[in-house]
Amino acid sequence: MPDRIPMKNAIVEIDGDEMTRVLWSLVKEKLLLPYIDLKTEYFDLSLGNRDKTDDAVTQESAHAIARLGVGVKCATITSNMDRKKEYGLKTLTPSPNATIRATLDGTVFRKTISVQGIQSTVSTWKKPIVIGRHAYGDIYKNTEMLVPGPGKVELVYTAEDGGEKRLLVVDMKGSGIVQGIHNLDASIKNFARACFLYALDEKIPVWFAAKDTISKTYDGRFKDIFNQIYETEFKEKCKEAGISYFYTLIDDAVARVVKSEGGFLWACKNYDGDVMSDMIASASGSLAMMTSVLVSPSGAVEYEAAHGTVQQHYYRWRKGEKTSTNPTALIFAWTGALAKRALLDGTPELNAFAKKLENATIKAIEEGEMTGDLARLVSPAPSKILDSWEFVDAITKRL
Repeated sequence: MPDRIPMKNAIVEIDGDEMTRVLWSLVKEKLLLPYIDLKTEYFDLSLGNRDKTDDAVTQESAHAIARLGVGVKCATITSNMDRKKEYGLKTLTPSPNATIRATLDGTVFRKTISVQGIQSTVSTWKKPIVIGRHAYGDIYKNTEMLVPGPGKVELVYTAEDGGEKRLLVVDMKGSGIVQGIHNLDASIKNFARACFLYALDEKIPVWFAAKDTISKTYDGRFKDIFNQIYETEFKEKCKEAGISYFYTLIDDAVARVVKSEGGFLWACKNYDGDVMSDMIASASGSLAMMTSVLVSPSGAVEYEAAHGTVQQHYYRWRKGEKTSTNPTALIFAWTGALAKRALLDGTPELNAFAKKLENATIKAIEEGEMTGDLARLVSPAPSKILDSWEFVDAITKRL
């Protein structure tokens, strides 16, 4: 097809699992390959292939993103004991998202996709709320243990010179569980800088929330570093741009968010950002209506859908049913990656196509052609709820 839009350089394509893997292929077949001479370095991060390669493929994909500068990722399964049995795995592999984020030391920015007629369930929200999620450490890089019986659990630090520091975690009187988590000053500083830079680009205020009243050292360190970066590097820039910054406790932030008008960047620690981004997306309409981009300090980026693999829809699809699964977030992951590739390579035609595909997707929804997750949110209700294939066809005719 000689009339397809050329690409100068490849992007890293990371395939995933279950229903999102099915839709990934559909989006490529119908919305990308007919229009673009698509260049990708392909990595299969399906659960079976991660197990087969002892998870080496995940590290390889992360290093490829660092090398090529742009990646796009499908949703993937994080294995547990049920999945180990279901897929016949050799072992439990860690979260692929956590591995990639740790390798790139990035910050995840998640923003809802705004569509006319889709009203938030939080009536006060008038503007999008952006989640800035620290993407390193905490429980995603944890070490944990089942404790079989009574005994002491200690936190031990051994310095390079052999010096040692010990803290008693708990004197356990019976069996139980323990967990160790960590973070790095350098990563927290990169997180803070990324949030302020993003806020300056978008001209929106920054909120940061943690729990330093309880976690005085761990969360207190986050608070202190964030404040240090703001005071020494960004205070005057934010003042000139008319951007405010404030810190509050995470529980106070939640109460403030649901009463706010939106229009700000909410910076969160790793787990808080994981949970709160799903809350924001769901309250804004659907988990499938949120963009997600991982930004590393080196400038490398990875775009992905912010939702899971849609497991139950996949089981129904395997039985021959065409499900009404919303592929919007997958589409916007591709368009984000293509637009970034176009910016880096100086290919405006590719960038224009990415914007046209986004507009065609939004227009289809606004003109009443949508999947079931959105159909229940609009009034009047659409005359027909589309399955995923029909929805993609509705987008195609608008291209």
